[in-house]
Amino acid sequence: MTSTTAPPPANDRHARRWLAACALAYGLTHHIGFGLAWLGMVGDTRWADWADVLTPYAVLLTAAAALHAGRADHRGWALYLVGAITYVEGHGIHLAANSVGNDTPGIAVVHLWDEVAGHYIWYAGTALVVAALALVVAVTWTTNSLEGGTAVMGLLVAAAFTAWGLRTRHDLGGVLIPAFAPAFVALTAYGVWQRGFPQPTELGWL
Repeated sequence: MTSTTAPPPANDRHARRWLAACALAYGLTHHIGFGLAWLGMVGDTRWADWADVLTPYAVLLTAAAALHAGRADHRGWALYLVGAITYVEGHGIHLAANSVGNDTPGIAVVHLWDEVAGHYIWYAGTALVVAALALVVAVTWTTNSLEGGTAVMGLLVAAAFTAWGLRTRHDLGGVLIPAFAPAFVALTAYGVWQRGFPQPTELGWL
């Protein structure tokens, strides 16, 4: 029997790939100081510090590519822009202060800018960028579930992730809320409106 389920739109596939690339870049670069510590020193600095210069490029460019592929709206781009600026500022403060601290430990003001101000600003920027990406995830999950013929599964997964996000909202799980709560609402509304889950192509929308 020939399947009538259409493949996900190319833009959605590209968005997922860039999201995966961004997640990988984030996971690797945010542990670069530990992961490359074995390379040792170069002059008065560490090789890991020089490699860490690439962190904003790796994370923010892949995030921007995911937003572009996912056709983010103006709100998503505005959120990303504020987050990216905050991210770069915080990371730069952290990197500079951390490098100085490695060379000359025990300076109180270095600890302030590295471990306190730098980290809070940097991670606040990270949260804003992730929130912008979460909006793309919400749209992509909804369109993939509908056009992929997996709307019921998509609805259940969105409900489960939303519930888990609410339960763990004070930790990293809170990121799941903007990613899956809108998808849950959209899929539910679509199902009620259409009295089922016909694919958008079947309705002549695509």
